[in-house]
Amino acid sequence: MSNLIVNTTDANFEKDVVNADLPVLLDFWAAWCGPCKAIAPILEEIADEYQGKVQVVKLDVDDNPETASRFGIRSIPTLMVFKGGEKVDTVMGLQPKADLAALLDKNL
Repeated sequence: MSNLIVNTTDANFEKDVVNADLPVLLDFWAAWCGPCKAIAPILEEIADEYQGKVQVVKLDVDDNPETASRFGIRSIPTLMVFKGGEKVDTVMGLQPKADLAALLDKNL
């Protein structure tokens, strides 16, 4: 995985997402999830192309049920955009790179 992507936990969520200096694209995922595996390379490209503008953060829902429950995650992958510590947008399911880029561009 790219060193540009942060893996967060229930314990680090506030620091990594809410208090992040940049807008955050948060990926709720799990190791057993096929679409989550399929979107991973796309997120790596996004992290590279939006470096300095957006922080890509991943949260494993199996290892971090508190945060997943807090946001009502029922389907993965679920991706949320946070800006200034607030959730501003959400998409669910495997998304093409162009759609994720449009989502970010709309919220930057």
